[in-house]
Amino acid sequence: MNKTQPEPGDWMSYQQKFMDGKVVFGSWYDHVTGWWERKDPKVHYMFFEDMVEDTGREIDKLCSFLGSTWTGEEKERIRHLVKFDNMKKDKMVNYLTVKAMDFKISPFMRKGKVGDWKNQFTVTQNEQFEEDYKKKMRKTTLQFRTQV
Repeated sequence: MNKTQPEPGDWMSYQQKFMDGKVVFGSWYDHVTGWWERKDPKVHYMFFEDMVEDTGREIDKLCSFLGSTWTGEEKERIRHLVKFDNMKKDKMVNYLTVKAMDFKISPFMRKGKVGDWKNQFTVTQNEQFEEDYKKKMRKTTLQFRTQV
C-alpha cells in the first residue's frame, strides 16, 4: 500500500525476507532491540496488548513517566482518543493525508485485534517465525505479548 516501497511479493516470500532482515529498513529484530537496549530515560515504551488490557493503567504509567498529574477528565479524554477505532478514524494517525499510501489496497490500521496474527500465519509459518524469533531475541529482556 506504500507506493514508495518495493513490491513486497507474496506473504510466504515476504515472511522469509522479513526474518532475514532483507526488507527496506533492515532487520526488525535489530531495530527493536537496538532501541530497547539503549535504556534511554527519555523514551517510554507502550505496548498495544497492555493498552488493550488496561488503558487506564497505561495512561497512569505515562503520567508517572512524564512527571505529570492529569485530572480524571483529561485521562478520560486520552482514553477516548487512544481507542483503536478512534485512532483509525484520525486522518493523521492513520496516514490518510499521505499521498504515497494506496488505501484501495489496504487500510494502514487494520483491525486492532490482539492475536489476529493467527489469522494470517499458517501453522508452518508460525513455527518458522517462532523459531527465528526465539533465536534472534534470546539475548534481550524485551518481551512481546501476543495475547491479553
